[in-house]
Amino acid sequence: MTGPALGGFAPAGEPRWPSGRQRVRRFGGDAVSVRISPRAVAVSVGLGVVIVAAGLVALTTGDYPIPVGDVVRALLGHADGGTDFVVNSLRLPRLVTGLLVGAALALSGSIFQSVSNNLLGSPDILGFTTGSATGALVVLLVLRGNAAEASLGAVAGGLLTGALVYALSRRHGLAGPRLILIGIAVGALLISVNSYLITRATLAAAVAAQVWLIGSLNSRGWDQAWPLALALVILMPVALFHGRRLAYLEMGRETAQTLGVDVERSRLLLLAVGAALAATATAAAGPVGFVALTAPPLARRLTAAPAPPLVSTALAGAALVAVGDLAAQRLFAPVQLPVGVATGAVGGVYLAALLLRRRA
Repeated sequence: MTGPALGGFAPAGEPRWPSGRQRVRRFGGDAVSVRISPRAVAVSVGLGVVIVAAGLVALTTGDYPIPVGDVVRALLGHADGGTDFVVNSLRLPRLVTGLLVGAALALSGSIFQSVSNNLLGSPDILGFTTGSATGALVVLLVLRGNAAEASLGAVAGGLLTGALVYALSRRHGLAGPRLILIGIAVGALLISVNSYLITRATLAAAVAAQVWLIGSLNSRGWDQAWPLALALVILMPVALFHGRRLAYLEMGRETAQTLGVDVERSRLLLLAVGAALAATATAAAGPVGFVALTAPPLARRLTAAPAPPLVSTALAGAALVAVGDLAAQRLFAPVQLPVGVATGAVGGVYLAALLLRRRA
């Protein structure tokens, strides 16, 4: 077993398992080594191509088609006013927000699945994104706050839900099955709270809240993209640096402790990072379902990595949201469906296939 391919960092001197065709790069006077899998690099490049292709289609097509050359000129600041507005004020911030949301949710899902050692251990199954939605709804429907304040409420709600699930699950050490069961229970309770808040709201507020609960990139601008980008700049390096511990945690508590890992401290740190990633993503676009559930196993299968390939996972999440949002926009035009409808359909098929395979 190896550390996380393409993005897993391991201090020199730690025990290493046979790395197969992976290559090791050392930095800082051999203080830190990085294991890089050629297959993971190839998969990441392929996912990058998918993202670029989906981005080009999203920027050039729609009610106002724009040639690729004009899009490039708009990105460079040399287009006419109308083209510049459509590209840089409408389409590009939506695309960037979707990519960042997908990357954040995928990383969060990878962390939770490894810590719980269960493919169902994702923030939407564990109720973290539902808690973020509850925080936003309380601000919008009870406190009558604006969109910016609702985003802060979503972050607070997600983090508080994460803290509650962790506190209830931590009995004689954190156990994966107990974490999932308690997360499902807390999520079900919060769904009831959300439904109650919507039934008590006015019709217009309830409709707006229900669309937000599905997960949508409609009308998303730079006000949503920049805070999420800042959160990823802070949280993603932490996830990558400590991602090596995910490989140890997947081998079980006793084995991880034998290898010198402080299991409880590592779990707490990684769960905090995962909860923060899920909360900030939900604050930007609402609870976009099933991205955190499907992207990590997809990346792992493509890379054939024995440990979480975090960079490939982030790219897989970004690609899923970009392609899903493009499909939601174009397949049912002129109706603009929320991206959560597309990702929910994909995730539902994946979950059904997973359950059928386990049953077989």
